[in-house]
Amino acid sequence: MKKIRFLDTSFRDGFQSVIGARVVSKDFIPAIEAAVEAGWKHLEVGGGARFQSPFFYCGEDAFEMMDTFRKVVGPEVELQTLARGVNVVGLSSQSSDIIDLHAKMFKKHGMTTIRNFDALNDIRNISYSGTCIHKAGLKHQTTITMMGLPPNMNTKAHSPEFYVGILMNILKSGMPFDSLCFKDASGTCAPTVIYETIKKCREILDAEGKKDCPIEMHTHDTADMSVQCYMAAIEGGAEIIDLAMRPMSGGTSQPDLLTMWHAFKGTEYTLDLDPEKIMKVEDVFIQCMSKYMIPPEAKTTNPLITLCPLPGGALTANTQMMRDNNCLDKFPEVVAAMREVVEKGGFGTSVTPVSQFYFQQAFANVMQGKWKKITPGYGKMVLGYFGKTPASPDPEIVKLAAEQLKMEPTTEDPRAINDKDPNKGIEHSKKVLTENGLPLTDENIFIIATCDETSNPKGLKFLKGERPMGVRYAEEASAKKAAPAAGPVTVNVNGTAYQVNATAGANDTATVVVNGKTYNVSFGAAAPAAAAPAAAGAGQTVTTPLPGTIVRISVAVGQAVKKGDELMIIEAMKMEQPIVAPADGTVKSIAVNAGDTLEAGQTVAEI
Repeated sequence: MKKIRFLDTSFRDGFQSVIGARVVSKDFIPAIEAAVEAGWKHLEVGGGARFQSPFFYCGEDAFEMMDTFRKVVGPEVELQTLARGVNVVGLSSQSSDIIDLHAKMFKKHGMTTIRNFDALNDIRNISYSGTCIHKAGLKHQTTITMMGLPPNMNTKAHSPEFYVGILMNILKSGMPFDSLCFKDASGTCAPTVIYETIKKCREILDAEGKKDCPIEMHTHDTADMSVQCYMAAIEGGAEIIDLAMRPMSGGTSQPDLLTMWHAFKGTEYTLDLDPEKIMKVEDVFIQCMSKYMIPPEAKTTNPLITLCPLPGGALTANTQMMRDNNCLDKFPEVVAAMREVVEKGGFGTSVTPVSQFYFQQAFANVMQGKWKKITPGYGKMVLGYFGKTPASPDPEIVKLAAEQLKMEPTTEDPRAINDKDPNKGIEHSKKVLTENGLPLTDENIFIIATCDETSNPKGLKFLKGERPMGVRYAEEASAKKAAPAAGPVTVNVNGTAYQVNATAGANDTATVVVNGKTYNVSFGAAAPAAAAPAAAGAGQTVTTPLPGTIVRISVAVGQAVKKGDELMIIEAMKMEQPIVAPADGTVKSIAVNAGDTLEAGQTVAEI
């Protein structure tokens, strides 16, 4: 029997794909102890969203979390993390010194291996970071990102020939690597493509004297194809596959250990694990995670994902944010809109950060009108600031992006651009820390660089002691559903107040139809009073164009403003957007506070 090795992703990708990476470490330590005792030798424990999320939502330090992992598992277990090439652990790309610091810090805090990928498969974005990982004394797992394409899309990208070409570029670059991973974050790559790709790549590695370089396959069960894809990968020559445990397995995550063990029955392959031990460890893990709210969409498969490649790791994180912003009813429209966004954006692989750029642009197209607003991440991508896309983006979209973002297209290496940016790098982080009276440690420098990518500096706030919890517990979700609604509720729709008899639970959501249009309404918190219609010449009501959270108010009542001046910043789907003055005038009133969660069309101010 051929023993197939596995990476247990439960404690990183499982968390990210099922519950948006919002988990407190102490809650799952018993499951790690049980897994190691049962013979687990390879665990994914950090990186990706599981670096930022502890700071943003869990009130804990990600570096301390990694230290705890190493202490619990001992010195022999391989601990792996995920890096996004030039982006390391965030959505924004970084300068050379921060990329190098990333490798040193993760080595210092007990990691063994870093899986290093680029969503655009631009070798420039992983060669330097891969070299830094190797120099730091870590194992470097270089990665080729994959996805399946919807029908009738005319491109040579994402074919076996395309992926083999990427491997040839990796070899030509000379970057050191210890293993090769094929990463399909959306679970949409067809088994035949996986088989043909890995078979040819195995032959190339062997011919290049890299017979000892293992190939690992990573996919998600989102489109219900994961087991078949893993079998195709193994037949093609893969030696390692990524699996997870209940309740963080299946659906948007990786297939379950027991499922794969069963799939190997009657074949020449085995996981070399006792299924009774797997069940016992899963029982411990299920108990550990019983306090958390698991969204239903995370535990189901969705065949439509094959036509609109949305990664498991992004799907539930985005649906949870849409829940928070009371617009989950728009999710099917946003997923459908991704097809065009992927095609016009140049076919970058739908994996972080590009998957988030796709989702943000699709969200904007649905909420604000098709291509009326080019979102910053998507716009910078089509302009070339994250690297070279597999195919050329649509020229009209590039033109719109250049006009709206006031940036010219570029072919320059993203790392070189960042090295010239005074707002990036170690010296910039030191300046921020010094101005705020914080210690100049390497950890703090890295936190500032990678966790303060917007005008809402969550990393800095964490270091200053602001640690709000954003973990979603099952008891809280049940309490919201159980609470009765008290009488009629005032619903504000585009500045007009409507009385609605609330039959949904307090703090729950429901769909309300007003004049033939459907709105998603949140019950419980008092709806803001509708603004009275303005008399002629009396002013204008300002409303938010999309749902989200107010992160900053930039003006005060009585302040004079010009048309287009920023009034406040709203954050939705990890994207910030200014709400601006519709005309010259004076701020008469402000109807919201920083931290308020708003629905699209809600009144925020009067000019």
